[in-house]
Amino acid sequence: MRNLLTKAGLFGSVSVAFGSIWWSQQKTESNPVTSSAAPNPNDACPASLYELQQVQVLFRHGARTPLKSIPDVMEAQWTPSLLEAPPYTHINYVVTDLKGGPQPRSPLEDNYRKNILSGGSFAGQLTTLGMQQLYELGETLRKKYIEETPFLSPTFSSTEVYVRSTNIVRTIESAKCLIAGLFKQKQKDIVSILTAEAKSEILYPNYHGCKLLKVLSDPRWAKMSSLPGVAEDLQSILSALGIAAHQHVDFILIRDDMVAREAHGLPSPLVLNFWRNKVEQRAVDMMCSLFEPNKREALQLSVGALFHVLLENIEKKLQDNSAEANRKLFLYSAHDTTLIPCLMALEIFDMKWPPYAASITLELHKSRQTGDAFVKVSYIGQDQHIPGCSGVYCPLQEFKQVLSQYSLSSERYNSRCISTELAEP
Repeated sequence: MRNLLTKAGLFGSVSVAFGSIWWSQQKTESNPVTSSAAPNPNDACPASLYELQQVQVLFRHGARTPLKSIPDVMEAQWTPSLLEAPPYTHINYVVTDLKGGPQPRSPLEDNYRKNILSGGSFAGQLTTLGMQQLYELGETLRKKYIEETPFLSPTFSSTEVYVRSTNIVRTIESAKCLIAGLFKQKQKDIVSILTAEAKSEILYPNYHGCKLLKVLSDPRWAKMSSLPGVAEDLQSILSALGIAAHQHVDFILIRDDMVAREAHGLPSPLVLNFWRNKVEQRAVDMMCSLFEPNKREALQLSVGALFHVLLENIEKKLQDNSAEANRKLFLYSAHDTTLIPCLMALEIFDMKWPPYAASITLELHKSRQTGDAFVKVSYIGQDQHIPGCSGVYCPLQEFKQVLSQYSLSSERYNSRCISTELAEP
């Protein structure tokens, strides 16, 4: 398989697909999300029957510059003025490793800095619009968890809030902007944003840190061009755009640049107006082929370690009285390619690419009558009825059963990652 970092064709597709991460890893889309599961009569129970215990939010960064421009078409001008931080997003913060030490080096960010777009900005950088989107997500959380329900203190405190981000500038800045909106720049402590070494990152599918995941995924990337209809559609749009045959372009790359332009009001080739829906559809088709739920192991290696952390946070809250366990809010700043496999594993993916600032929220509740624990999941503000759960307020044991088919402890994850023995065809 061609090396993901050095071969231009797959580099373009992967760096954009994992645009949110991979090795180089909108007018914001805001389609409402609905669950395909049938409503449960028990879900009519008022929220007052439950007491909120903990909130975990996994969110995508805000609008950014593209990871790679569509070649051979008119270029948008990505000027540095598009990246200016609004004063109201400023907070006192520090970026550390997971143990509070110096921030690790970021090979991914180094790679972005090698790619200067037309106009002078680097690829993959959070824009002013993206900062505003995350600030507004923070305001939404403030309204829900401070103003409507007095769950959080109105001033940031590290004893209440845990913040972790992938070690990439756009996700770190997104976390900062969310905190600014959530607490209106009021803070008792300096905000520590924790990051991991690239090889041990679990907030996205880690193809460099997990050997087996790469082994499982490489053939799928190679076969994507032969998916039903994809090759034909791609040839048609490349011809319509006038893109030379030698250029390595796919639907994920086209979508990434197209959506970034739309979000910032920058011009696009007129032909994309006709092709927009097909580009969206085919980009999603490609991602679904990569994370097919029926090929369980690749999906498990993509989300398993993260699911384990989320479940561990819940268990600590219920069983431990330590200061760490008493945290109320866990924030994880990540990518679209984090959210897609998570949604697929939960069986609530709506076949639409997660928009900028999309979020999955897990709320831990206790029944005021019985003391039993329940988990409520929402996506972009819409409550979800998770398949395998008896209601939107999912009994904890049912929720753990849903996640158990994918959850992996760090020991099991690391052990599987170094294996070359495939458990799936």
